[in-house]
Amino acid sequence: MGLFDGLMGNASECNVENVQKDYGHLLANNEIIDKAYKLVRDMFIFTNRRLILIDVQGVTGKKIEYHSIPYSKITHFSIETAGHFDLDAELKIWVSGLAMPIQKQFNKSLNIYEVQAELAEHVN
Repeated sequence: MGLFDGLMGNASECNVENVQKDYGHLLANNEIIDKAYKLVRDMFIFTNRRLILIDVQGVTGKKIEYHSIPYSKITHFSIETAGHFDLDAELKIWVSGLAMPIQKQFNKSLNIYEVQAELAEHVN
């Protein structure tokens, strides 16, 4: 991910093996990371059981908040593709109990349809 994309708030796909090494301690028995995306310091991870959102806080990044969202709590989601002048694609995820959707932006080089397919695979 380039510095410009990071500053613009865009996410890009991460290597699953590297994510497994760094965040394997968050996983339950038999839980497998399917896809992972990094957004500057934050990250979201799709596993075979849930969506894990990692929110790195503060200047030093020592404080980290981990959100675990079971796929069964995702009520629906939408994607917005990048256009000619709009350089980013957007993913919105509505979670039961939350009034506003979780929103993430992806750089144009990422296949937003692949992200949508990953959610569709897991959400009932």
